[in-house]
Amino acid sequence: MDENDVRQAIRAVAGERATVRLEGQRIGVVIDASGLDASARDALEAAVRMAAARPGYDVRTVVTAERARRRLIAVASGKGGVGKSTLSANLAIALARAGRRTGLVDADIYGPSQPRLMAVEGTRPEARDKVLLPVATPYGVPLLSMGQLVEPGRAIAWRGPMTAGALGQLVDADWGLTDTLVVDLPPGTGDVQLTMVQKHRPAGAVIVSTPQDLALIDARRAIDLFQKAGVPIIGLVENMAGYACPHCGEVSDPFGRGGAEAAAREAGSPFLGRVPLDLAIRVASDAGDPPAAHDDDRVFAPIAAQVAEWLEAN
Repeated sequence: MDENDVRQAIRAVAGERATVRLEGQRIGVVIDASGLDASARDALEAAVRMAAARPGYDVRTVVTAERARRRLIAVASGKGGVGKSTLSANLAIALARAGRRTGLVDADIYGPSQPRLMAVEGTRPEARDKVLLPVATPYGVPLLSMGQLVEPGRAIAWRGPMTAGALGQLVDADWGLTDTLVVDLPPGTGDVQLTMVQKHRPAGAVIVSTPQDLALIDARRAIDLFQKAGVPIIGLVENMAGYACPHCGEVSDPFGRGGAEAAAREAGSPFLGRVPLDLAIRVASDAGDPPAAHDDDRVFAPIAAQVAEWLEAN
């Protein structure tokens, strides 16, 4: 066998990404796949194996890659029912539309809703070497959710260690070139939140609350958890802020107004904006058509712009 011929054949398909070593009847190739997504890595490895193939020789390939610098944004609240999942989905889409390579993790283990919000209900992720592969969505934001791993309507009755393990599988999946992960956390300050701040270390947290006093009490608890763990608060969002009557146009505030902004001021954190109590947002979200995916979005894009600005500065 002509060793030069083998090296040239491999270089022709892999360039400087391949290092070749020949020992007896074995051809070893180390492939540098840094910056390539999963499909491109597989295609490059297959091309190298084909180029290296010689009768009577065993071809061994090893694929390596530098770990991408990935920032996690935890979207949290102290209580349920404040619209955290809707905000997470729209924030992820708005960040992607602004140019960030964004993925979405639905870490609400007991009440996953992102598959419906992101229009991929009924899909299941595949795995490679026991590592999950995120599911593509129509909005350019890959998704992983417990809702994709269990049967629809089935209760998830897990204790703390199991939920922590599930979160690890979702976050440590093969996210490829994704540089920003929006993590939709369950309500409260329990095992999933503690695992997130201790093991996966978010770059920062976005806190969601409605204006009413009961929601704000719990939002302050969420702020306290992240502050004690040394996770910066990117800012607060006030959801269900103001209702415009579709008939007369009069705006009312059934849940009050300004509470989240006051809580942000009290905590010394930025106030990112308000999301109105709008039937159109609810209907579109339930239909898997998030408002942030449209050019006329004036609600979520400004919030995402502030989050992106924070990421660039920190």
